Amino acid sequence: MENSENNEKKQSTALKSIITLAGVIVLTAGIVACTMIFTKGLVTYKTNGSGGLSATGSASVDFEADLIVWRGTYSTYARTTSEAYSRLGDDTKKIKRYLENNGVDSSDVVFSAIDISKRYVSNYNDEGNYVGETFDGYELYQTVTVSSEDVDKVENVSRDITKLIEEGVEFTSNSPEYYYKDLDSLKLELVEAATKNAKDRIDLMAEGCGCRPGKLVSSSLGVFQITAKNSAEDEYSSGGTYNTSSRQKTATITVHLNYAVE
Repeated sequence: MENSENNEKKQSTALKSIITLAGVIVLTAGIVACTMIFTKGLVTYKTNGSGGLSATGSASVDFEADLIVWRGTYSTYARTTSEAYSRLGDDTKKIKRYLENNGVDSSDVVFSAIDISKRYVSNYNDEGNYVGETFDGYELYQTVTVSSEDVDKVENVSRDITKLIEEGVEFTSNSPEYYYKDLDSLKLELVEAATKNAKDRIDLMAEGCGCRPGKLVSSSLGVFQITAKNSAEDEYSSGGTYNTSSRQKTATITVHLNYAVE
């Protein structure tokens, strides 16, 4: 009788071990299948110590700059400082008149401080050897900056400076820079959209795996990228890209979410 009872206990223990092992095999197979489904696309599924769902969402928007900044530098030369300052002053008046005639508001125009440097001429003897320098006068430089919300007008002004050159102004025009005044609001809208995109992906993965997303374990924000619209010239960088040379731009942001699984 005692041997019979022992045999029954051994059989019961063995049966429980088989059932437990089968359950582990089924659970493991389910996890593997779920992982295989969701690691083939752009969305990733991964498990951590307690299991989890992770996804990266993105959002982008095309927009147009509403502020233009244009700079130009002009210079003059004379044997004496007084003469050089006088000539530069005359050039400044010509530039102010040019901008005013083209409808640029004086409140949008800023003239920098004047930079001055001495100019020297190198001297050589009859054998072609350098023998020193001789003072040759003064060079003065000044920069004018125009910042305006009238992008079209300033663009036209920056492209047509022939009148200034014809009046004898030694003027060098820089390429305009384009900005967006309410960039902070644009960033917030993109973060909201990218977060929703990441959460939608989490929900999709959870549905495919037969589970539910639990608490948000962690989240991280990618760098804000502003590139020229429809251009491959700008490259994303780890520190973020901010294109100022293009009037038409594209802003992009990413958000990474990690949820526990219920």
